[in-house]
Amino acid sequence: MEMREETKKVLLVIAPENFRDEEYREPREVLEARGWKVEVASTSLREARGMLGMTVKPDLLLDQADGRDYEAVVFVGGSGSSCYWDHPAAHALARQMYEAGKVVGAICIAPVTLANAGLLRGRRATCWPEVQERLKSKEALYTGNPVEVDGRVITGSGPQAARAFGEALARALGQAARP
Repeated sequence: MEMREETKKVLLVIAPENFRDEEYREPREVLEARGWKVEVASTSLREARGMLGMTVKPDLLLDQADGRDYEAVVFVGGSGSSCYWDHPAAHALARQMYEAGKVVGAICIAPVTLANAGLLRGRRATCWPEVQERLKSKEALYTGNPVEVDGRVITGSGPQAARAFGEALARALGQAARP
């Protein structure tokens, strides 16, 4: 029997090309500063490139991610993140985490992935303004706020909200970690 690590882990999902650098870097910094181990998944194990030039080597393939290994899954935005809007493995992982009572987050245009997975119906959510109609069409309650927390579902509007989004994730994880 395989032993699970004692360190609590968070999974960041990035696009193989054109993820948004700040939306990856700032939440990761906030989470790691609070003792969370961060792993990165993508659809390729080759080095991923951000819109501003950052490079990240993913730890695992998205379709190999097991929600039981993580306390949260966070979909990082950027123009490339639209590759997950209709991605079956992304939807399955988001639903698995949500149904297990864990934290599910997305920022910028990535909340469309959560909306398409059925997780934003009737929930307050935010996103990059240009994709708000995609959330509304899935019955999300779009607020336009920089960060929106509705239960364990956390959404952010874009790079300017990346630090606050990371802080909201850390708060939700801190509450989830305590009985």
